[in-house]
Amino acid sequence: MKIIQITDTHLVPPGIAVNRVDPEKQLRAAIADIVEKHANADLLVMTGDLCNHGEPEAYELLRDILAPVSLPVRLMLGNHDRRPEFTAAFPEQPRDDNGYIQSFIDTDFGRLLFLDSHEPDVIGGMYGADRLTWLDNTLESAGELPVTVFIHHPPMDCGIRHFENIGMHDDGAVMRRLAAHQAGVRHIVFGHIHVPMAGTSAEGIAYSSGQACSHRFITDVDALEPLWTGGNPCYRVINLGAFGLRAYDAEVGQFVLGQALVCEGP
Repeated sequence: MKIIQITDTHLVPPGIAVNRVDPEKQLRAAIADIVEKHANADLLVMTGDLCNHGEPEAYELLRDILAPVSLPVRLMLGNHDRRPEFTAAFPEQPRDDNGYIQSFIDTDFGRLLFLDSHEPDVIGGMYGADRLTWLDNTLESAGELPVTVFIHHPPMDCGIRHFENIGMHDDGAVMRRLAAHQAGVRHIVFGHIHVPMAGTSAEGIAYSSGQACSHRFITDVDALEPLWTGGNPCYRVINLGAFGLRAYDAEVGQFVLGQALVCEGP
């Protein structure tokens, strides 16, 4: 199974820059590359901070940019999004009984969980009792299916000082639920931190983030005030199969220096 992840697109109405980056230009380039190279993908997941301020015009722009995409799409909320405006623009996106933008998909390689960690006017992530009830029920009904989790905020400490106070504010509740799932967690996929990282939690659960498609940080894990930078439009290709999970970074517009020859081995 092939899944495309895009994260932290931070769209605003056309013609406006965010931290000196044009998020519309970035996302249009990424989507064009995905349409050209990954038409055989099974799913496109956008892991939050779809829009920078959550204006209706920005969500309408997102719908326009996604129009060429023929594969199924799951859109998720981050701290910069606004749930009412998103729901008005994308009423077809699944919600739970409490209106949170979360759902699951069962596949040949386990259950995919899409969790809503957005809380209005909170930069960090929240996952309160009503959402935990949904997660408990969804993990229970998964039975012997392993789960792969998509969420905007990393539900563990990502080790970056800038995010010490704006990570997940749940006292570890999500991670405890996931660690207790007897069929296992293949991976936790998230965004929010604007840099790529990978690790394994204290519970032994593997996780990784995608690179922000828009502006991103120059990686400095000790900086309280890290520096913004730009970069090529980007996304990730995630493959799920009998081998487990593999994730590959992809960039659009890289400068070609040459071509490698076939390696016959050994």
